[in-house]
Amino acid sequence: MSRSDFYDLLRKPVITEKATNASENGAVVFEVSMDASKPQIKKAVEELFKVKVKGVNTVIAKGKTKRFKGKIGKRKDVKKAYVMLEDGNTIDVSTGL
Repeated sequence: MSRSDFYDLLRKPVITEKATNASENGAVVFEVSMDASKPQIKKAVEELFKVKVKGVNTVIAKGKTKRFKGKIGKRKDVKKAYVMLEDGNTIDVSTGL
């Protein structure tokens, strides 16, 4: 895979209260593409950020049904990856890639 493929795989970091609590335990949360596999995510994070990854857990958050001006719509499904880093490795998600 090329470097641009890694950027397509990892869409953006997730910065929420839950993700911040996970970062205190050595995990970083990314929004990833729906067809990304755990080995692909691990390789992409190791190549882009030059860190060692201990493990990857993925979650698919189903999109909510919402109303907009009386019409019913649906938000998109989102796949998130919780990337556990080896001890001593950190990623500062507040800076750009």
